Amino acid sequence: MSNLLGGYLSATFNPLSGAPTTVEYLVVAGGGAGGCNGGGGGAGGLLQAAGFAVASGTALTITVGAGGAGQLYANRSGITAGSNSVFSSITATGGGQGGTESYSWGGGNGVGGNGGSGGGGGFFGGTTAGGTGVSGQGFAGGTNAGTNLNEFGGGGGAGSTGSNGVSSVASGVGGTGMCSTITGSRVFYAGGGGGGTAAPAGISGIGGGGGGGSGAYTNATSGTANTGGGGGGASNSGNGGSGIVIIRYPASQSPPASFGGANTPQISYADNYQIYTFTSSGTITF
Repeated sequence: MSNLLGGYLSATFNPLSGAPTTVEYLVVAGGGAGGCNGGGGGAGGLLQAAGFAVASGTALTITVGAGGAGQLYANRSGITAGSNSVFSSITATGGGQGGTESYSWGGGNGVGGNGGSGGGGGFFGGTTAGGTGVSGQGFAGGTNAGTNLNEFGGGGGAGSTGSNGVSSVASGVGGTGMCSTITGSRVFYAGGGGGGTAAPAGISGIGGGGGGGSGAYTNATSGTANTGGGGGGASNSGNGGSGIVIIRYPASQSPPASFGGANTPQISYADNYQIYTFTSSGTITF
């Protein structure tokens, strides 16, 4: 009986084939904050691929990037870009902050910040460019048309550029994000923030699909948490959305040996995969 339980039944009901040698990943960085009287924040950089080699017994670093900090107009010099997200050797770059109206801000003359995706151009008494994105991670922000206070650029997204402000008409919308099915469902990530308006009757831009926040006159919408969406521009600009790291590999293989950090990932199963979703930083060992 002991041989039967230790052999046949074990092989039938516990058919795991050992630790994985490769995994699939999605790494999304934190989105940039929207600008005050300015452009939408750029989305966090997005990287996804299968076939990433992993070794048993080695702790791999997971860093989930924070979204950039939006500000009231009086504190506009404190607007920040999003933070990077990391899985092992894979680094997604934080989204660029939206350009803002300021003659002393370090980001420079209303120009959108560079990042995974670039922030939209904000007000500075003339045409101002959007920030650039990182190739393979995201797109540039839109340009401020420069003729009045209602035409700021939308932040770039992982799937497309933020649109330009239209002269004397409206601010630009955020660039679209990218769809991933790594969790077993279609989810969009890394949409750019919409450009704000400094005119009460102005038309601000909506956020891009994938968590981008919409622009406004007074209070913008923040990027959605754990999507890497950029914040909307306004006099009170929106925060960028935090990033996310997701790892999956076949359910027939052994689960991870251990996790490190304050919080363990969310564990789920879909499409014959085991899926580990990190919304805070830590480590994973296979």
